[in-house]
Amino acid sequence: MTQPPGRARPLDTAQVIGLAHATLDIEAAAVQGLKARIGESFVRTVERILALKGRVVVMGMGKSGHVGRKIAATLASTGTPALFVHPGEASHGDLGMVAGGDLVIAISNSGETAELSLILPLLKRQGVPLVAITGGRASTLARHADEVLDSGVEKEACPLNLAPTASSTAQLVLGDALAVALLELRGFKAEDFARSHPGGALGRKLLTHVGDVMRTGAEMPTVAVDTPLADMMREMSAKGGIAAIVDEALHVQGVFTDGDLRRLVEKGGDLRALRAGEVMHRHPRTIRADALAAEAVELMEQHRITAVLVVDADGTLAGVVHIGDLMRAKVI
Repeated sequence: MTQPPGRARPLDTAQVIGLAHATLDIEAAAVQGLKARIGESFVRTVERILALKGRVVVMGMGKSGHVGRKIAATLASTGTPALFVHPGEASHGDLGMVAGGDLVIAISNSGETAELSLILPLLKRQGVPLVAITGGRASTLARHADEVLDSGVEKEACPLNLAPTASSTAQLVLGDALAVALLELRGFKAEDFARSHPGGALGRKLLTHVGDVMRTGAEMPTVAVDTPLADMMREMSAKGGIAAIVDEALHVQGVFTDGDLRRLVEKGGDLRALRAGEVMHRHPRTIRADALAAEAVELMEQHRITAVLVVDADGTLAGVVHIGDLMRAKVI
């Protein structure tokens, strides 16, 4: 093992791994201990949030604040409007962010966080429902709360039993449990998740349609049935290794690809006399413009092709989508 600069002796590998294992065991036990405490208060909290006309406002100081930011972000991305308000800033004006119709989730392991205690009476005066996530069931926060979600743990993973470790994990897991219950009861779907994550890979897969990435107009490689093979090859070379054979109304008659050309060459014979209608596939793979781009990817993978014709309901050519177009759109 490489010795870090300034260290007098090498690390004890077994000791380090043992400490990591002990931390995982303590935190896993803390999470498992929550199951017995998920009951009516949790159900009522879910009911309150589902009935909200406003937003969920999450508050917490220190490590509980970091957890609160994550809980608010998870709620917001899964169909429950939510934001984080710092309790210290709340008493200096930011409490104005909390409006009628909102619900506050306040997080504190002890339940005696001074910054939270200061604003609890003000929240009560506004008539804002308060849900406490706390390990202090007899605390000031718990006494003021309409619902209490018990996040208490037997001990922290910190050997000094001081640094929030198991307790912050328990808080985070309770927040995730709320978010999952809410999204399921709202009928929240993958498409809804994608709409709040348009920049992510899932968002691109579920929001990008074939019509968004296909080639249209002059970029479509099209030829007539009686086009000589040589002319069709030039069209293919210029526009991506595929040719759509169409009639005057752009109704698709067939398709010809680079792979078809290779197979013709392998057979031999005089290719110069051939025309598009003689060599085309008469039943090409097609897709609609309103299909998801991910469906085009699946179609290409299934049939081992690199381009698909895009057609309207009556078989009129609307565009062509290539695997390169899908890669540039980061669908794959």
